[in-house]
Amino acid sequence: MTAPSPEVFEKLASFYLGRHYDLKGGKLKDDLLMYDAKDLCTHAMCVGMTGSGKTGLCLSLLEEAAIDGIPAICVDPKGDLGNLLLTFPDMQPEDFKPWLEENEASRKGKTLDELAADTAATWKKGLASWGQTPERVAKFKESVDIAIYTPGSNTGLPMTVLKSFDAPPREILDDSDAMRERVTGAASGLLTLMGIDADPLLSREHILIASIFNHCWIEGKNVTIGDLIGLIQSPPIERVGVLDLDSFMSASDRSKLAMTLNNLLASPAFSTWLEGEPVNIQKMLYTPEGKPRLTILSIAHLTDNERMFFVTILLNELLAWVRTQSGTSSLRAMFYMDEVAGYFPPVANPPSKPPMLTLLKQARAFGLGITLATQNPVDLDYKGLSNIGTWFLGRLQTERDKARVLEGLEGAAIQSGQAFDRNAMEQILAGLGSRVFLLNNVHDDGPSIFQTRWAMSFLAGPLARNQISRLMADRKAKMETSGKLESESLSGEPAAPTRPVVPSGIQERFMVPTEVPDENAKLVYRPGIYSESSLHFVRSSANLDTWIDVKRAIACGRGVPDDLWESSCEVSVDTEWSEDPDEDYTFSELPTDLMSSSKFKSFEKQFKSYLYRHHAMTIYKSGLLKEYAPGGLTEQEARNHFKHAAREALDRETEKLRNKYAVKMERINSKMQTAQDRVDREAEQYKQAKMSSVISFGASILGAFMGNKVASRTNVSKMSTAMRGAGRAAQQKGDVMRAEEQLKQLALDIHELDDELNEDLEKLGEEYRVEDWTLETTTVPPRKSDLKVDDPWLIWTPWQVDSTGIASPLFSWAEKE
Repeated sequence: MTAPSPEVFEKLASFYLGRHYDLKGGKLKDDLLMYDAKDLCTHAMCVGMTGSGKTGLCLSLLEEAAIDGIPAICVDPKGDLGNLLLTFPDMQPEDFKPWLEENEASRKGKTLDELAADTAATWKKGLASWGQTPERVAKFKESVDIAIYTPGSNTGLPMTVLKSFDAPPREILDDSDAMRERVTGAASGLLTLMGIDADPLLSREHILIASIFNHCWIEGKNVTIGDLIGLIQSPPIERVGVLDLDSFMSASDRSKLAMTLNNLLASPAFSTWLEGEPVNIQKMLYTPEGKPRLTILSIAHLTDNERMFFVTILLNELLAWVRTQSGTSSLRAMFYMDEVAGYFPPVANPPSKPPMLTLLKQARAFGLGITLATQNPVDLDYKGLSNIGTWFLGRLQTERDKARVLEGLEGAAIQSGQAFDRNAMEQILAGLGSRVFLLNNVHDDGPSIFQTRWAMSFLAGPLARNQISRLMADRKAKMETSGKLESESLSGEPAAPTRPVVPSGIQERFMVPTEVPDENAKLVYRPGIYSESSLHFVRSSANLDTWIDVKRAIACGRGVPDDLWESSCEVSVDTEWSEDPDEDYTFSELPTDLMSSSKFKSFEKQFKSYLYRHHAMTIYKSGLLKEYAPGGLTEQEARNHFKHAAREALDRETEKLRNKYAVKMERINSKMQTAQDRVDREAEQYKQAKMSSVISFGASILGAFMGNKVASRTNVSKMSTAMRGAGRAAQQKGDVMRAEEQLKQLALDIHELDDELNEDLEKLGEEYRVEDWTLETTTVPPRKSDLKVDDPWLIWTPWQVDSTGIASPLFSWAEKE
């Protein structure tokens, strides 16, 4: 069978997953299986036993999404998804060798180099057989940023979910149902990590912690684990329901609960949960430069309780993010979870189940496509799965698995109002083989059988921890380098062992360190200036009316520079401050300029002037869409904003274009049917005319041979008639040929029309390629009358000094602009 050309399957918003398959004949068909990206908004389920090809299909789905510029967040309980990083456009043996095992080579009677050469040849041939070139592999690799995070471990990129106990965004606070789910999920996840099986309605521990979260978040206060330990002992509430606090849970029981949490926090094994990037859905979907990301969250190393804790927090964060998005019918992003059994069971109600069910019901309206995969469908809540519109069904292991899948399919059919033939579906499932899947999509007219294409990623099997570490080594090194300020020498800098006296009227704050100091290091506070402001930007023509908070600081260990705020740095919103110093720190000397309250008044005026001159807002407009991006976005962020609007517009225009060509094709189809009828009619007439002339001619010859003279004369006349009949038959044959030519021409017309459609679709895609747009810019200064500036603070920043006198910061803030 000829490999398809890339021009055939490289179509916008259409995923190339394989070829249709003749189940009875056991062979591939020519037709490609193209899956519409929009259909993923109604979610997908992939089911198949070991060896069914489920992993290859799911990786292919993620590859196609990446090529189409759609980001994805993937939860990986086994370690298979790291294979997405094993893409080798050059297909050289040395590319594959590090990911092969000596034992495998020995079993096959080969050296590792020979196995690598064979593997490279096999992969190159396999990709080519499906029309996939090295250029396509390179395109996938360049289209997306792929990273493996390992929460609770520094094997890959570390990630902490403990920041997820911060107060949720306003959209959640204002939605009572969303707020209840967020509070319940946070409390349930934390108690699961503590090893406490707590019912949200009956458990005193759950109700207390949920009440604390609810109280603090409503007041806009973030809650750290350390805060929570103190809040459990001395809650900010006096009553729980109708009972006073001590009647509900005694001080002794609260102290025991706080101690359990403290023991968890103090455990060396828990220290890795405190490290790494916080869970930020937007950053997990796009790089700061706006490149789509494929974020793999590897949890194979975690215990069952730790996995449940992490997945619950992640799902709640994802749900919070969804509720901040605008509605859309186009695919905005993907969430993929492998081996979902256990997190979405049919009877039990683990903390991961409520947010998962809510996402399945609500995320479709916001363009988030959820794809779940499992080997064990019998362990899934089929009623919840009735919200899923696409099912990829591979070979199943047991009759119970088939029964559960059929229940889910039947529920999905009822939800979409489609007919469902259970017996026919059961027969198809029974005949599926390796890499052959049944696709049941509520958006299609009926089910399809297909064989999956060859995955571009090398399927090396589950990656071990050392392999994940190897893949992420360079990236971790870059992050560690870029995440720290340059060290500087404190040699000769005078230090005051006691806290300098500051005049009244100057507010002091102490920055809470974000880094753990080295053992035996000297700890020093160094002075600086910090101020906050609120800027109001208004431009009615751009529908702009927004406030932006600006927080800036500058180190002043050697005095206050002349260009004070121009030299300052932006301060992260996550920076924590304390009103009291840490007793382990000494103090650097305080410059004279920072000991005058009148100087701080001048700093405030300078800050206001600086903001007006340097903090104008640039807003970006798309000429094609005729709309502005929201204020406060960088150019790349504005392009990211327009990407989804462009995708929606592209979907609409594509639909119009397809409808336009569908009408034309229908006309040609009608003409082809008419032409076919004519061919059939003319052929029948030719057949009759030919037979009539043969019979007449034959009778005339026979009569002439057997008859008398009169008969002979009559037969001569019959022969003339027969000859004329033969002429008519020849004419009829010409009519048949002309009818067939017309049919061939119509077939060519429909082929040309298809080429025109593909050409127009390609032009349309180029027109809506946001990366190539020239955005119109408008600069909007902050409204001077609304410019608010708080009194500047004297701040003390934490540093450590080693035995050689070299100092390094125990904090970080944004880079200087």
